[in-house]
Amino acid sequence: MAKGYWIARVTVTDPERYKGYTEANAAAFKKFGGRFLVRGGKSEAVIGEGRDRNVVIEFADYETALACFHSPEYQHAVEVRGDSAEVDLVVVEGYDGPQPS
Repeated sequence: MAKGYWIARVTVTDPERYKGYTEANAAAFKKFGGRFLVRGGKSEAVIGEGRDRNVVIEFADYETALACFHSPEYQHAVEVRGDSAEVDLVVVEGYDGPQPS
């Protein structure tokens, strides 16, 4: 079964308030088994426009990734975040098919 992923691109506009969001979202990620693969770190937009921060979170499957997003725990974190950041977030299903050889 393919895993599920959150791919987020973020520009933080209020770092102090955003800290509250990162603390609040931990409950949802723990409950749904979310695992950070990318959390900030160096990046370079080689095509298109980049954002300050990129995040990739892995879940057991696509359905779990969506359930985490829609959970009361994560929606609370979104409320805490408020307008402290501009966020693009997609939930995607992973790929388990053949790879280039």
